Amino acid sequence: MATTIWDEGARNALLTRVWALTPEHTAKWGTFSVGGMLAHLNDATRMATGELAVNAKAPSFFQWAPVRYLLIHTLPMPKGAPTAPELLARTSTAELASEQQSFATLIDGLTRREALVPAHPAFGTMTREDWGVLMHKHIDHHLRQFGA
Repeated sequence: MATTIWDEGARNALLTRVWALTPEHTAKWGTFSVGGMLAHLNDATRMATGELAVNAKAPSFFQWAPVRYLLIHTLPMPKGAPTAPELLARTSTAELASEQQSFATLIDGLTRREALVPAHPAFGTMTREDWGVLMHKHIDHHLRQFGA
């Protein structure tokens, strides 16, 4: 089974990595600043909770159950994958310390939620397990982007 955000140990390990980030961390790939990357992750979490609306624009075959499962649970997250504009809107103005605090608050609040939005803009209808795996994979991917 893939690692999930719902696992307390895995979640705490992500939080430790986020708190270890400094302004000196630079991206190994892509154009995000370290604060911008966290703003992106925070807005992706807000999307999952329904606090941030994101328009669907991905190919419809991503929503086919076998493809969705493969992309979420099996394959690594690709570098440079297309991202919804709504998840990039704050990246150029984000401040690291503020985004670190927001990340901790959002992840803590996430664990108290019974449900997330039922449909992801790219993958369509997702289970709580799908969301947990995807969120962990996405956060880990971007922390690795900054060597954290």
